[in-house]
Amino acid sequence: MSTNRWLATGNFFTSYKEEQRIYRTHLDRSIFIVFLAVLFIWPLFFPVKNSTMLVIDNVMIAMIAVLGLNIVTGFAGLISIGHAAFVGIGAYAVGTAVTLLGKNHELIVYGWPVMILLGGMAGAAFGALVGLPALRLKHLYLAIATLSFQIIFEWVIMLMSFFDQGQTIAVGRVYWFGGKVLRQQHYTFWYYAILVFLILCGFMVRNLLRTRHGRCLIAVRDNDRAADAMGMHPGFTKVYAFIVAGLLAGIAGALKAYLDRGVGIESYTLHTSIEYLAMAIVGGLGTLNGSLWGPAAIQMLDLRVEELAELSGHYLPAELNLATALRPLTFGLVIVLFLMFEPRGIANWWRMFRSYTKLWPFRY
Repeated sequence: MSTNRWLATGNFFTSYKEEQRIYRTHLDRSIFIVFLAVLFIWPLFFPVKNSTMLVIDNVMIAMIAVLGLNIVTGFAGLISIGHAAFVGIGAYAVGTAVTLLGKNHELIVYGWPVMILLGGMAGAAFGALVGLPALRLKHLYLAIATLSFQIIFEWVIMLMSFFDQGQTIAVGRVYWFGGKVLRQQHYTFWYYAILVFLILCGFMVRNLLRTRHGRCLIAVRDNDRAADAMGMHPGFTKVYAFIVAGLLAGIAGALKAYLDRGVGIESYTLHTSIEYLAMAIVGGLGTLNGSLWGPAAIQMLDLRVEELAELSGHYLPAELNLATALRPLTFGLVIVLFLMFEPRGIANWWRMFRSYTKLWPFRY
């Protein structure tokens, strides 16, 4: 690497330690710090409606969930079609505490950070359980195993009266240093809480990928037999990939339970699992920033399609029911187009842009 840590042209590393740095230059670190500062202060200067803030909050929760899915599918190469079930495990961990203790219990409304971490731990525990078939199964067979877990999760929730048969379990309003978080402050408060968890989860995944355990994930994805021959343990690697994915999904589910002030099965169905998988594909499998681009792109696409359906409803006959048909059509079309023309996702566009600016002033 160039001796000038503020500006550098190209890549020239003299050690593996230099290559594994999170920030290649001081300029990269400074830009990232400014970007984080903007994320924290913009709601103070540009207040938005609660409906808009709710969309932003849901996008960030999906980013945390897709981070976990990318660990399993993108980095470890294991197909998972039941990721929404792991998110639901975290949400129903909060719902279980509410059922046992009451929605306004001190642990629920004052100890909400602890409950979010407990939701993550519950997701990790079930991730270890679901990861056990990965010791023997791969490809389509593993996909069927994760699909079975998704179906079993929905069936158990909708059958048991303890979970109110999938109906909404209300969660009380939380308290912070300033007192009870009121309705008009709810979505802004959770914007900051979700943002902090997103940053922490992102750094956790980034540092995991820098360790030998992260390199094992990629080695097992590329060729598990060769990884085994080099002294790695493919079975252990696959199981802890599911554990980490379950941990992040459980955190996302607990955050969604508090954001929605309730837990209901309709938010954690097979359709949601397919949406998470689509977000990972569109963003870019096996990339950290793809886990951020994908949810934002899919959520924005849903909003634009909904607006288009409402607009066209004024001019087309009601019998066409365009709103019902247009969303799944565009959803499937986007996935197919990305798989055909940009299989590396939006993250590849970002990579090309970074490569172009990294070679400044000698751009090629």
